[in-house]
Amino acid sequence: MDTIWVVVAEQSRARIFSMNGRWGALEEVDNLVHPKGRLHDQDINADRPGRSFDTVGEGRHGMSKRHSPKEMEAIRFATDVSRRVAQAHHEGAFKELVLVAPPRFLALLRERLPEAVTRCVILSEDKNLSRADPTAIRAHIGNAFSS
Repeated sequence: MDTIWVVVAEQSRARIFSMNGRWGALEEVDNLVHPKGRLHDQDINADRPGRSFDTVGEGRHGMSKRHSPKEMEAIRFATDVSRRVAQAHHEGAFKELVLVAPPRFLALLRERLPEAVTRCVILSEDKNLSRADPTAIRAHIGNAFSS
């Protein structure tokens, strides 16, 4: 039977489950935690952005960052999770992949997965089930497979 990995994640936690076939039971394989994902911007980076003069005139304004500190932490964690999943795929741990995460974190994960792993994705659900028990996660996935 083909092994399916189910990654249930959000910006501070990722749980990885394995199941045999689409109707198999979930077995937790790994639990990745990223405590910085729970912090607020001001707690991650207390420094204010620098100030700059306008190129024309005498105005002065604060310089902005491309991503907020919280967004940067989410990107870092999505990269870590993607690397873990890609390594497992390379080792032959699974044949198909299910991703379940809130919309923004799901997008970050998908952007960081290698193409070979992306081709294994059979289901993506934009829902936060990271704190749900395996029975609830399994029921949700089963309903999505039925649709």
